[in-house]
Parts: sequence; structure tokens; C-alpha cells
Amino acid sequence: MDLNLTNKRALVCGSTQGIGKAIAIELAQLGASVTLVARNEEKLQAVLQELDTQQDQLHDYITADFTDPYDLNIRVQAYLNDQPEVHILVNNTGGPAGGPITEAVSDEFTAAFNQHLIANHLLAKAVIPGMKRAKYGRIINVISTSVKQPLHGLGVSNTIRGAVASWAKTMANELGQFGITVNNVLPGSTKTARIEAIMESKAQKTGKSKEEIQQEMEAEIPARRFAEPEEVAAAAAFLATPAAAYINGISVPVDGGRTGCL
Repeated sequence: MDLNLTNKRALVCGSTQGIGKAIAIELAQLGASVTLVARNEEKLQAVLQELDTQQDQLHDYITADFTDPYDLNIRVQAYLNDQPEVHILVNNTGGPAGGPITEAVSDEFTAAFNQHLIANHLLAKAVIPGMKRAKYGRIINVISTSVKQPLHGLGVSNTIRGAVASWAKTMANELGQFGITVNNVLPGSTKTARIEAIMESKAQKTGKSKEEIQQEMEAEIPARRFAEPEEVAAAAAFLATPAAAYINGISVPVDGGRTGCL
């Protein structure tokens, strides 16, 4: 099985913490040169020091804010003017705030749409020409299991995540002929800052302790535990490799079996 990413460059978004950081580390371990993308330069520099560096690997970073997708695009385009092709794009950014969809205001949908779908689209368009030249491309979107089964209390997120999944499937259909695959990784409950925030919010609303909330959430998962970020990263990294060349247009839950549909 060919898992070697030597001489491949990966652009990994939201890579200073959680799943994004774990993916960046995993891709570097497989031999890729990694470009980190996030808004906090101090954290970017810290993660840069954690990446494996072997012969021919050159890691770097781009400082950008996903709440402004057009500025993000300008920064990435400027980077690409001086760099060889990007072979792997990992679209990943923080999810919208929780809450019932009936209480959401229109601006929340617009902001989430820009931060997720528009940012993903601009980044994909920026790297696709290089992927076509290289005849190798992997676009991997870290979304949510909500694209298969909407999650309670995440109205805006459910809506936008579904839109991203449909965008990705359409993109996969158009790009497959060029040796470019587009796939989605759907994390379930994972030990990240986001799950901590969700549990704290539920605890405040219900009057239960955060420990009780976690126990209830874990009881819904056949594996009876939350995922480690590295476990989600392993799925994303495999999709980035030559071994996954014929896997295209799919959404892969990494959720310990929680999602109730096939």
C-alpha cells in the first residue's frame, strides 16, 4: 500500500489545534511538506516546530482569518505565486455556534456560509490548476456527521455542513478525470476545544455537570468514548495518499459508530 507523500505539498487549514493540527502532523509524518493556515501566528510558529522534518521536507505557514474568505484567498494566491503546486488541500475551520434553527438569524447563516463553503471554494479554485499540472490532487473537507444525520441543537451548522457536502460531491464529479479526488471526513464527538464548549453550553442550559453531559454523550456512541484528534487525522491522511486514488466523492464518518444511518 502506497502511503508515501514524499515530494507532495499539503495546505492544511485550521491547523493550530484539534483535528487540523493532528492532520498536519500526520501528513508530515508521511513525508509531505506542510503549509499551515490559521489566524494566530504565534500558534502557527509553535505547531511548525512540532512537525516531523526529513530530507526534502520544507514546512511553512500562512496567517489568515477564515471569517474573511476573500482576504484568505488573496493571501493564499500570493503564496502560490512563489511556490510549487499544492497537491493536498485540507479544508477545516471551526463550526458555527449552536442553537435551534428556529432561533437563528439570517446573518448567522451568511457568516457560516462564507466561513465554510465560500472559503473552501476559493481555496479549491486556487490550488486546482496546480493539481491538474501535477496530475495529483486530494481535496479533503473536515465537516461533521450532521451531513448524514442532523444533530440536535446545531441548526446553522447542520444547514451549512450539508451545503459543503453537496458542493464537495459536485466538485468530485467534475475533477475525477484529472486525478483529483474530493472527499469528506465526518468527525463525531472528538476531544477538541469545540466539544468542550458544547458540553459546557449543555451543562449551563440543563443544570447538569459537564461530567454528566459527557457521560450521556458517550453513552450514545457504540465505542463508548470520544475520538482522539489523531484518529480522525488518520482517516484524512489516508485519503491524501496514492493508495486512496480511486476513492472519490464520499463522506466518511469517524464517529465510533454513533451515526444511526448507513
